[in-house]
Amino acid sequence: DLGKIAIVANNIKQGSLAGFDSGEGVAVGKRMAENLGLTLGDTITLISPDGDVTPIGTTPRMKGYKIAAIFEVGMSEYDTSIVYMPFSEAQLYFNMDGRAQTIEIYVDNPDNVDALKPKVEEAAQRPIEMVDWRQRNETFFSALQVERNVMFMILTLIVLVAALNIISGLIMLVKDKGHDIAILRTMGASRGAILRIFLMTGAAIGVTGTLAGVLLGVVICTNIESIRQFFSWMTGKVLFNPELYFLSQLPAKMDPRETTYVIIMALGLSFLATVFPAWRAARLDPVEALRYE
Repeated sequence: DLGKIAIVANNIKQGSLAGFDSGEGVAVGKRMAENLGLTLGDTITLISPDGDVTPIGTTPRMKGYKIAAIFEVGMSEYDTSIVYMPFSEAQLYFNMDGRAQTIEIYVDNPDNVDALKPKVEEAAQRPIEMVDWRQRNETFFSALQVERNVMFMILTLIVLVAALNIISGLIMLVKDKGHDIAILRTMGASRGAILRIFLMTGAAIGVTGTLAGVLLGVVICTNIESIRQFFSWMTGKVLFNPELYFLSQLPAKMDPRETTYVIIMALGLSFLATVFPAWRAARLDPVEALRYE
């Protein structure tokens, strides 16, 4: 059924899976082929410690297979260490004639595995041990979750620093426009009018900065892999090492809900940052301001 697994069948870089089930060749990952110096048609020798039992003990089992196909699914674990061989050849190699040790089940919605587990147990009609994709990669996903939370905190602090810059900028603006504020007050402008003027000024800065940040973020997110390759070429170092992150490309996915949360947070902080300077401007005494000028 290897030809039915789209993530493998659609990512064959060399060779073909035509006649793979009835042949004696194997399919290996691209990174494994590069590490071992293998190309299409070469022979790879597989060694298993669980070999034949002899009077002097168990001898390792060794057998050579020709490379029928080279695939690249984009995940380091598969591209580096996985070898696919025809089912009959695998049974022969591991002395499992007529049996299978493990059955892999692929589902359309990976997030729905909990609801499918009881149905799988019912279909098996015997006690079985099930391991889903989350359990197999628990350490990896835990590390990603920690990294995600930390990055969100860092980005929140960056937005907070930008909001503090709005506060300092508006305070300097109030200091600079003290004479003009005093003139407006003597002409009849109310404290509420002065407050609204500086609120709108700060809000305009926050909205403009947020929109510019969103546009820049969308551009970077949609071109993140090209940006990574550019910086890797410029620095001569491997950024986002596949051996560490298990992925050969830097993935990026925009979540509309989380993006909305970030926009709301940025706008909220920028609006809050304008309150204190605007309040100071509204409380400015026109007589003191004119005397200071």
